[in-house]
Amino acid sequence: MTTTTNSKNDYSGLIVHLRDLQRGSEYRYRHGESGFLSEEELAYVSREFPEGELIRYDGGYPGAGKKKVIFLTDQEDDFSDVVCLKAETDQRFRKIGHRDVLGALMSLQIDRHSFGDLWVEEQAIYIYTSASMGRFICDNLIRIADLNVSFQVIDEHPEQQRKYERLEMVIASLRADAVTAALCHCSRSEAKEMIRRGLVQFNHVTLVDADEVCNNNFTISIRGTGRFIFVQELRKTRKDRIVAEFLKAV
Repeated sequence: MTTTTNSKNDYSGLIVHLRDLQRGSEYRYRHGESGFLSEEELAYVSREFPEGELIRYDGGYPGAGKKKVIFLTDQEDDFSDVVCLKAETDQRFRKIGHRDVLGALMSLQIDRHSFGDLWVEEQAIYIYTSASMGRFICDNLIRIADLNVSFQVIDEHPEQQRKYERLEMVIASLRADAVTAALCHCSRSEAKEMIRRGLVQFNHVTLVDADEVCNNNFTISIRGTGRFIFVQELRKTRKDRIVAEFLKAV
């Protein structure tokens, strides 16, 4: 099922769509599910549809970045159509990456909301998707770049192992503009302009105010720079600036 949004920061259409799914599930007494939602979409949607006995978020494994919203019929309903596809690969002579896999899926005109997390390891490619789309991908995705591939549904649901680099940064304060300036190695005025242009997210929500305060375990995404996790304040310098610990996704 395709799920779309009206614009970069307007999720009213998505909320309406999910309310329709929820009402349809209640009226017909059968489960309903969205497509796979991005982390930004999930950040907004979870406010309106908190996870509970009749609402579940499922991306195939607990730490999945992209998940479906599933509306259940009762407390005993354990429906999920999320499956994991795996293709074993020999990349000794041709290395492929995330963009190669994404491009191959797009070339099959598969909507981005039809699959969840995907990643490439040394000897395998993993894609989370729905059972129906999984059959289509297995039948049709047979080549990525110059590499022949053969996907199969597997019983296991492996987790993507994300790698991080530890950083210590000196920041003027915990304000969003100060944190952004330190991570991007730019001035605070430049950081404010980046925030104004919608290039900075805290916990997958696009920032509006430069004076938003960063707290422990916040995820900070800066377009063109990368993704970071603010871990903690370590100490203060003699000039009362903050030495903070970050993790940078690599």
